[in-house]
Amino acid sequence: MTHSALDAYVHPLTERYASSEMQRIFSPNRRFGIWRRLWLVLAECQSELGLPIPDLALEEMRLGLDNLDLVKAAEYEQRFRHDVMAHVHLFGDVAPSARGIIHLGATSAFIGDNTDLLLHRDALTLIRARVVRTIRELANFAREHRTIPTLGYTHFQPAQATTIGKRATLWIQDLVLDVEELDFRLKSLRFRGAKGTTGTQASFLQLFHGDHDKVEELDGMVAERMGFEKSYGVTGQTYPRKVDAGIAGTLSGTAASLSKFGNDLRLLSHLQEVEEPFEEEQIGSSAMPYKRNPMRAERICALTRHVITLSQDPAITAASQWLERTLDDSANRRLSIPDAFLTLDGALVLAENVASRLEVQLDVVVRNLEAHLPFMAMETVLMRAVETGGGDRQVLHEKIRRHAFAAAELIKSGEDNDLVERVARDEAFGIDKPTLLAILEPSQFVGRAPEQVDQFLKEWVQPVLSRLGPEADQLVGVPNVRV
Repeated sequence: MTHSALDAYVHPLTERYASSEMQRIFSPNRRFGIWRRLWLVLAECQSELGLPIPDLALEEMRLGLDNLDLVKAAEYEQRFRHDVMAHVHLFGDVAPSARGIIHLGATSAFIGDNTDLLLHRDALTLIRARVVRTIRELANFAREHRTIPTLGYTHFQPAQATTIGKRATLWIQDLVLDVEELDFRLKSLRFRGAKGTTGTQASFLQLFHGDHDKVEELDGMVAERMGFEKSYGVTGQTYPRKVDAGIAGTLSGTAASLSKFGNDLRLLSHLQEVEEPFEEEQIGSSAMPYKRNPMRAERICALTRHVITLSQDPAITAASQWLERTLDDSANRRLSIPDAFLTLDGALVLAENVASRLEVQLDVVVRNLEAHLPFMAMETVLMRAVETGGGDRQVLHEKIRRHAFAAAELIKSGEDNDLVERVARDEAFGIDKPTLLAILEPSQFVGRAPEQVDQFLKEWVQPVLSRLGPEADQLVGVPNVRV
């Protein structure tokens, strides 16, 4: 690395977190390459609709599409103080016969906004692919652990038992809902099209000498050739900034799902029940060699928090657009929208990695469950004592409450849970210790959790994986970032 490079800020998203696939989508080559393709498509469609555009101009444009000199582009921008006009001149340098017709009738938003919509579509598709791959890994985990009882928690206090697999389906369901939301965003995304300076198409109407049909046809042709079935019905100078707010909200929702997953793993790691992967030479702490911190889960939570926070920017931008357009959105959109995509991409790379290598500490799971199982069994004991012994339900309830609180105090002082012995000695229940111990079989306390896992994976998860799994594998390569 050169001295000058060391003196420049390096964005952590490109250096540490975001994948090469997502970085490529928002790269200068990709963005400015689309700009040129938009200019070419606009000129081709105008020619086909009757404007006198020389064939040589179109041919030079086609040949020069990827002949990008970004150093010279920066020099032009320094002169003109306008990024789009800098690239108009740069394209004209490699397509001199087209110099006079590049950007004909268009405004900067024709280039910038239409390009953004294409990039956002690609980025949403990649995000969806990563979500699908994470779902697949969690589904494998849920299937493998569908029947293994574990202590459930509400308020992070011991509650009715569930299974490890059933708990994983809660993470999966959030992500399945995110896929539905991502599908909606992709299906509802439209093109800005050829709408002119303030959205009235006045410049194109002038070019076609008042022929409204040709103006309308131009708008549809450009959208179709850039891969969109429809354009937005009306626009100002820009496409509706509400679209950006919706996309950011969708990304924020996916980030919330990942954060829930990451936070749950951090709690389970503290309980030592389920842990993220830990490499052979990985160091948990520079000062405390024994530590095994859940750093990947923590990083997921850190990144997703940023995505959730970034979602405010496009919402405020949409709320503060003036009339047909104001420019205070430009600098903000350059930062907030790509950063949201790149950040969420990095969190999803981590999530898939963690989900594929979760480690269950079964002995700890059993020990934690057995320590609290006698409390959970008391409802069954209560019903059985009433049914077989004819006891008073309210009297027995009070006895159990007192026995349970006494046993809990013992546990707090470091003693073993003696609730079973207390109830067995209490003649009011009429149940001996062997019968009580038989009641404490963990699988009797998980309800339909295993069946719910099977049904959920079959009816909700498998259709998503069948529909989107192959595409997801094509889009996603080997992670290029540290996980």
